[in-house]
Amino acid sequence: MTPDSADDTDDGIDPVTLEVLRNQLESVAEEMGQTLIRGAYSPNIKERRDCSTALFDAEGRMIAQAEHIPVHLGAMPAAVDAVREHDPRPGDVFVLNDPFSGGTHLPDVTMVSPIAPGRDGSTGAGDKGEIVGYAVSRAHHADVGGMTPGSMPAGAEEIYQEGLRLPPIRLVEGGELRDDVRSLVLANVRNPRERQADLRAQQAANERAEARLASLFDEHGRETVLEGFDAVIDYSRERIAAEIAALPDGTYEAAGVLEGDGVTDEDIEIAVTVTVDGETIDVDFSGTAGQVAGNLNAPLAVATSAVYFVVRCITDPEIPPNHGCYEPVTVSAPDGSLLNPNPPAAVVGGNVETSQRVTDVVFTALAGAAPDRVPAQGQGTMNNLTIGARDGSFAYYETIGGGFGARADRDGMDGVQVGMTNTLNTPVESLETEYPLRVERYALREGSGGRGRFRGGLGLERSVTVETDATVSLLTERRRHAPKGIAGGEDGATGENLIDGEPVPAKTTVDVAAGTTVTVKTPGGGGHGDPKEREEAALEADRIAEKSSEDD
Repeated sequence: MTPDSADDTDDGIDPVTLEVLRNQLESVAEEMGQTLIRGAYSPNIKERRDCSTALFDAEGRMIAQAEHIPVHLGAMPAAVDAVREHDPRPGDVFVLNDPFSGGTHLPDVTMVSPIAPGRDGSTGAGDKGEIVGYAVSRAHHADVGGMTPGSMPAGAEEIYQEGLRLPPIRLVEGGELRDDVRSLVLANVRNPRERQADLRAQQAANERAEARLASLFDEHGRETVLEGFDAVIDYSRERIAAEIAALPDGTYEAAGVLEGDGVTDEDIEIAVTVTVDGETIDVDFSGTAGQVAGNLNAPLAVATSAVYFVVRCITDPEIPPNHGCYEPVTVSAPDGSLLNPNPPAAVVGGNVETSQRVTDVVFTALAGAAPDRVPAQGQGTMNNLTIGARDGSFAYYETIGGGFGARADRDGMDGVQVGMTNTLNTPVESLETEYPLRVERYALREGSGGRGRFRGGLGLERSVTVETDATVSLLTERRRHAPKGIAGGEDGATGENLIDGEPVPAKTTVDVAAGTTVTVKTPGGGGHGDPKEREEAALEADRIAEKSSEDD
């Protein structure tokens, strides 16, 4: 929004002040994320940045979020709602990871802190003791207990096997750390010193939010900032509603499958019906399979995150991401289904793999409404690799990038995180320093992107040798069903998992001896358009860059 783009808002804030406040509020969320990343100890957070931060108002509406992990951010409101049911007070800090009470899957630990600037009189801002908002941080902890190191077991059939389950509970009460709660958490995880350091980093991130908000109160005045909360939400709502209204009304359907749940290899269907009606979008997952025995069940908040992500992708990406963006979108799934399971369903894979397929099917459905904005399918998996020692001495976790689907006007990106994840990789130097692991190969997969007028992105190959006895867990997809091309483009290559050169299932947990090499070959992205229409210069560039074979 620019100063001359509108008159004063209904909230009485002029456009210039609103623009300043919007950027400052978003900077609060960004600073939270920087504090968390700098203060974390585990490579999964400090290197891969598998974490997210956001700022909420007193009613639990998202005001601003850092551009971190899509699957985290759309689900954060459920965590705030769960905490608000427990009578939060100034000086409290809640911690939770229960997927059935505000969480997504157990490794994602969420910290929620009521914000009450000036409650101790230090700034003079605000009314003492009044909660004006919530600071929220969510981070994937490398281990939270459970049946396997890394807490990502492929064969789990109930949530109790996946790790320590925390409903919303006060870690800090009235400004005082609860040693009993901290001790309980650390007694049930591997490498407790690392977990403790990461929790401290999350707490520091939340404290940063309160300090920054207090400074905004001092700068602009309490009432102006709180009016700004409403104004930025209204602004985003109006802009997203206009974007949705520009889409053709109608009902759009699509379906896709997951390749087994870790217990069986049978395909599991995800079906969606998307209804665009004026300024609203309704997304209904009726027809999706019932909850499964394995761990690909996904809480509704996870499916909702995937839907929000797709809507954001097919509308103007410059719209400020907050509660207003999501208000015109409704999401539903049958109770007891794959996307709305009942406890004690196992869910650890739902957050990372099922969310990816939800993204695919919603994109496919909305291709009928916005064909030029929908890419070919990307790799459609996070390629989760976990390696850890049962004695708790180390736990390495990584999602491995792959091919991004080609777009209507350009090639797909090579070797990137796709869909519901937005992490970095673990640098080889960091991985080999922190863990008893050695990287043998890390390279793009030649020819793995689907051919088309625009080529799909290439997948990756990563080979890691384990230098001590360990447990390896793999949660992956797109090993049987290739990422689809679009508009005549060809499919991307499927992925493959190998242990000492021998293929292993897409979802597996095995104990390995020292010297074992684990290889993950990730899928490529689908192509866009007729391959015969690809320009000769682009084909030659592909051959020079070794992205294609000589006969392409």
